[in-house]
Amino acid sequence: MQEKLDQLKLILGEIADLNHASSVLSWDQQVNMPPGGAEARGQALATLGTITHKKFTSPETGKLLDELKREAENLDTDSPEYRLIKVTARDFDKSTRVPAEFVAESAQVATMANQAWAEARKNNDFGHFLPHLEKVIDLTRRYVTFFPPAAHPYDTMLDDYEPGMTTAEVQSIFSTLRTEQVALIKAIAERPQVDDSCLRQHFPEQAQLKFGEEVITAFGYDWKRGHQGKAPHPFCTSFGIDDVRITTRVDENFFNTMLFGTMHETGHALYDQGIGHTWERTPLASGASTAIHESQSRLWENLVGRSLPFWQKYFPRLQEIFPQQLGATGLDTFYKAINKVQPSYIRVEADEATYSLHIMLRLELEIAMLEGKIELKDLPQIWNAKMDEYLGVTPPNDAQGVLQDIHWSWGLFGYFPTYALGNLVSAQLWEKFLTLNPELPDQIRQGDFSSLLSWLRVKIHQYGRKYEPQELVERVTKSRITPEPYIRYLKTKYSEIYGL
Repeated sequence: MQEKLDQLKLILGEIADLNHASSVLSWDQQVNMPPGGAEARGQALATLGTITHKKFTSPETGKLLDELKREAENLDTDSPEYRLIKVTARDFDKSTRVPAEFVAESAQVATMANQAWAEARKNNDFGHFLPHLEKVIDLTRRYVTFFPPAAHPYDTMLDDYEPGMTTAEVQSIFSTLRTEQVALIKAIAERPQVDDSCLRQHFPEQAQLKFGEEVITAFGYDWKRGHQGKAPHPFCTSFGIDDVRITTRVDENFFNTMLFGTMHETGHALYDQGIGHTWERTPLASGASTAIHESQSRLWENLVGRSLPFWQKYFPRLQEIFPQQLGATGLDTFYKAINKVQPSYIRVEADEATYSLHIMLRLELEIAMLEGKIELKDLPQIWNAKMDEYLGVTPPNDAQGVLQDIHWSWGLFGYFPTYALGNLVSAQLWEKFLTLNPELPDQIRQGDFSSLLSWLRVKIHQYGRKYEPQELVERVTKSRITPEPYIRYLKTKYSEIYGL
């Protein structure tokens, strides 16, 4: 068996290398590439995608997996060998259902769509993006046909990002969450609004970036294995466990954008940098799911980064960097400002109390698009109507509305629900760790994040994709993904801020 495993690992390592090369090209596309390079970059990514797909779905790989699956029946089901075979076999089954020419076409369409989205967002021109979105939706519907019929077509897309989750299960969780969040938002709306004018001043870019780098260094981001760039839509990407990069964006007239975006992407990066090297160059060298990955980014961004203990430590330092802007601002004023609850247009800048409503809106529209129940040309108007229904605000333009996110240009349907699920998991993990380490708030007040990071390394990060998401959450918290801890967290925090 060991000889076959070694042979499989050799193939998987070459596939990982090809995927890393594609990731480098994608990173460069969003950080450095000139607009005119889109077509050539799309062709390069399509070629790499085709080669990778063919190599992974080759008869040789299939034969090895068939033999190893039979022999794995005698292994401990928790052993690294068993889990590697299980996860790889699952990926192989999904990949062999998708023709190589479809993979190449998807890469080309996505690259052009991404470039069109960036231009459309910049120029507030949904019509420029529309024909590309139509191609993306067509590809998404074709993709679903490659798989056995599910209870809902959206299940097929969701399974790519959240193995084991169904559309019905997500909708049930969201139903409970929506009721509680709407009630909380209404209660907050009846209280005097927080003044966040201290955040809406001129904060020079380089000073912002300097502070952000200080914070994420303290979190534990390893700069010897990382790098930060700038991009229109912040993201984290990995070229291997020892090369994990993040991007951020800066608004010199609004403080929150850069810092909390940087914290968010660092949460992703800490996860990737913490994956056990035993999984390097295998399919297990990534997060258990996108929701689990999102739980890490939301934990560091919100439960740590927007907490009072954190700012008891770091607000004096921020005042040193921005004495003119914040020298006369009190800690309580600043803390309430960064946690202000106000329905807004942009998901990535939404407060914690309203954030998940943006996700619920997206889920509803994605399902409707997949089912063909809406005309894509009407999407901006439908988007605006849903924003008014869910959040009570109407975007002034498409750049702040339907064009605000990059994900649809990449064809990432099924991805958005994981953002809200990640919020839930972050609160579950936080609540669990506090029972084990009630001194955490005091540690954060001292700028010491080591116990939290170490616990996450042991309980979450090291395993990569060894465990499916629900299995992993249950191992750590003794519960499947549930909204209750998150609801408790929101009610406690905002009752104190708004005097509910």
